[in-house]
Amino acid sequence: MYIIYLILAFLPLTLLFPTIVVGRKNLRKGKCIITANHRSNMDAIIVYHKFGRKLHFLAKKELFENKALGSFLRSIGCVSIDRQGADIKAMKTTLELLKNNKTVAIFPQGTRAHTEDFDIKNGVCMFAIKSKAPIVPIYIKKKPRLFCINKIYVGEPFELSEFYDKKLTKEALDAAGEVVIQKHNELKDKYTKKKDKK
Repeated sequence: MYIIYLILAFLPLTLLFPTIVVGRKNLRKGKCIITANHRSNMDAIIVYHKFGRKLHFLAKKELFENKALGSFLRSIGCVSIDRQGADIKAMKTTLELLKNNKTVAIFPQGTRAHTEDFDIKNGVCMFAIKSKAPIVPIYIKKKPRLFCINKIYVGEPFELSEFYDKKLTKEALDAAGEVVIQKHNELKDKYTKKKDKK
């Protein structure tokens, strides 16, 4: 289904939502967690399309309530997650994917954000620490719009290795979250400041 999806979606998405990926060399093969800011419902589709690999997106369970959509999302590797509480099944599935050297993609803010402030839920830190998977931050420049060129910036991979031997207390996860936020802000500033100088 993944290959069929890429073939059918390639031309429409390329024409309707032209997107340039900057820093593609930073993408890791195999086990890693891609984290991105969240601007619209199209984000996951465009990232999935532009990165040219099978990504296992964590998607809110509400999207799976429609049987047809839910079946399609599962067929391309998406994982249903309940954002309102501790979804043990989704956590186990995600960790198993990482254990098997798969690429997981997460919007760690948990929902679409309408500001440039980047705040995150601690789930992404738990996954990264437990699996010892590198995190690849990406920054989506603006909300996707029909026929408007957009850019996705891919930052350098990093690990939360300083937390590998620590207990996963709330304090430790909060501290790890600050590292993730800092890396995302550095990536955003790297390109927005370039624009400001011009």
